[in-house]
Amino acid sequence: MTQTVHRVQMTPLGYRQLVDELKQLESTGLPEAIERVAKAREFGDLSENAEYHSSREDLATLEGRIEELKDIITRVNVVDIKKSGEEEVGIGSVVMVSINGSQHEFSIVGEWEADPAAKKISHESPLGKALLGRKVGDNVEVEAPAGKVTYIVKSVK
Repeated sequence: MTQTVHRVQMTPLGYRQLVDELKQLESTGLPEAIERVAKAREFGDLSENAEYHSSREDLATLEGRIEELKDIITRVNVVDIKKSGEEEVGIGSVVMVSINGSQHEFSIVGEWEADPAAKKISHESPLGKALLGRKVGDNVEVEAPAGKVTYIVKSVK
């Protein structure tokens, strides 16, 4: 039985950031964490050595993140960013919407790049899914905890 690989959609910038993070962790973070474990081991009795146990936990967390990044990178599908002036919303688009007369701008990104505080929303989020394929002037309704919210697409870059 073959298992389907879940491809991860990502912008070129998001992909570069993941690759850079992996390189940094492997070249600097991992050696530093290993060194901290070795230094803590020198303090003696490991059963009561809190610094040793803490540094081992940090190392395990770091190794887990490295494995996670490697897995994601092997499954990435880097999307072709739409050029400025494109009419349809896609991954990589910057979308200006109006909500009750108030203007808001969002970037549509891959799920691993999402950062709502930076106005980067996942194409897998309810709003991201609703905006994909839409054009300037389209009304988009999204179910929110407080009820339906209507967005009007004002521009797509």
